[in-house]
Amino acid sequence: MKYMLLMQFSEQTGLPPIETWPQEDVKAHIQFMRDVDKKFVDAGELVDAQGLAMPDQARIVRADGVGSPVVTDGPYPETKEFLVGYWIVDVESQERAVELAAYVSAAPGPGGRPLNMPIEVRQVMSAPPAEL
Repeated sequence: MKYMLLMQFSEQTGLPPIETWPQEDVKAHIQFMRDVDKKFVDAGELVDAQGLAMPDQARIVRADGVGSPVVTDGPYPETKEFLVGYWIVDVESQERAVELAAYVSAAPGPGGRPLNMPIEVRQVMSAPPAEL
């Protein structure tokens, strides 16, 4: 079963913005994320993983199928949470996906303390039946 592990940032979580961390803590965090990817690859569970650009670089596209699409800047300044990155893993059970998410949630932050980041776990659905 494939699951997507979604790493989100939210002001409500109390996580300090990474640009405010000491440089050595940023390096340790990035190394942890590289190690996570390697751990998932070595276990044969990684399908894909990507970090995402900050929301100020995002664009929202809407189209009605008739005229030109409307493109606006990404999430508005009042947006309080946003997707930072994701992993798609192929694992035997939801329990294993939760185990991997818990590992990522404890990534080191300032002072090396675990961040306790919220990681959303969602199953990747299969295609609809062919008769539809």
